[in-house]
Formats: sequence, C-alpha cells, structure tokens
Amino acid sequence: QVQLVESGGGLVQAGGSLRLSCAASGRTFSTNAMGWFRQAPGKEREFVSSIDWSGNLRNYADPVKGRFTISRDNAKNTGYLQMNSLKPEDTAVYYCAVGRSYRNTGPSDFPSWGQGTQVTVSS
Repeated sequence: QVQLVESGGGLVQAGGSLRLSCAASGRTFSTNAMGWFRQAPGKEREFVSSIDWSGNLRNYADPVKGRFTISRDNAKNTGYLQMNSLKPEDTAVYYCAVGRSYRNTGPSDFPSWGQGTQVTVSS
C-alpha cells in the first residue's frame, strides 16, 4: 500500500491560486493512477481530477476544467494540483488518492488515501 500526505492548503481570496502537493511513500506510486477529491461540510466526497501512471493522461471534473491542473513527478514520488481562479465553491478538504485507473471517478476505486488538506476560498 501507499502512504499519502497532502500539503499546501490554506486560505485564499477568490481569484487566487494555490498548489497542493501529495507526497507518497511506497514503490507502487509511480505505477498507479493518482486522483484528487474534495469534500465540503455536509456534502458527498467529490471527484476533482485524476492522472494516469505516466502523467500523460488526465481527467477533470467539469467545475474545475480550465482552472485546475493535475500533474505528477514520479521521480520525487509526488503529485500536485495547481488551482487557479479559485472560487468560494472550491472550499473543501482536498484529498489525494491512488487507484488502478485514471478513468475511475468513484472514491471506492481509490484504495489509498491521505488525510486531506483544507482549502478555504473567501469571497
């Protein structure tokens, strides 16, 4: 299994940017897909973005298309989520996860999870 630790969350103004990092430990990180999910209070955990093992194929949820960019550096065992043009609706706890395919968007398809990092966007 892979251990994941998110960082980079914080409080930002609407329209601002933030970059989240996902530090992974374990040799299987580089051979598996990585995903980002978010969960706001009282809401279901929501798919945000995913990337395949090679970093060449990406998937984005409609609300973040054109604003967020997912990437990974397998040599550093680290994944990233660059968030631009942030909106108050983006406020949530963001989770990094590892799964078998970037095509999967359900939380149950990602066996390994980090503890999350809080992102708060003020209006």
